Amino acid sequence: MADPTVTSGNETENARNHFSKAMEEARAGAQALGKEAQTLAEGYLGKLNETRSEWTSEARTRSTEARDKANAVATDAREKANAYAADAKTRATDFALEGKARTSQAIAGISKLIDENAGLIDEKVGAKYGDYARHASKSMQDVAAKLDEKSLDELSEDAKEFVRQSPGVAIGMAVAAGFLVGRMFKKSK
Repeated sequence: MADPTVTSGNETENARNHFSKAMEEARAGAQALGKEAQTLAEGYLGKLNETRSEWTSEARTRSTEARDKANAVATDAREKANAYAADAKTRATDFALEGKARTSQAIAGISKLIDENAGLIDEKVGAKYGDYARHASKSMQDVAAKLDEKSLDELSEDAKEFVRQSPGVAIGMAVAAGFLVGRMFKKSK
């Protein structure tokens, strides 16, 4: 009987050939699977890049739209604010001009009243005091005329210069004016 562990040279060669073929088939299968996996991965990567590109494009579009809307709102708000500021400036200028005209008229009216009563002052108190009254009346007329002649900007500069030269007097006048305004509002309630 022949020993089964002993093989002939031909069978060994057949086994080697068979093993080599199996290995080559395994390698070929692995390479085919690798190529298939690479093809699938490239397809998925392409889809991923395409989707990312679409999302990036969408994000840019929405970002641009949002920025444009924000700019439009800001421009509209700026235009409205400028219109309100211009309107407020016009109204303030109108009120200031009206106040200047009323003040000038009031000073001229007081001057006229003093001038009309200067003769009575001469009779009652004496000519010296009548002259003081006439001089005060003339000074008030001059102030009213200067007030009419000057623009609001010139009056503002004059007021600034007065405050620089006499800050104590300016503070006193502000306190007195505040007191008078407070009394007027207190009486109106």
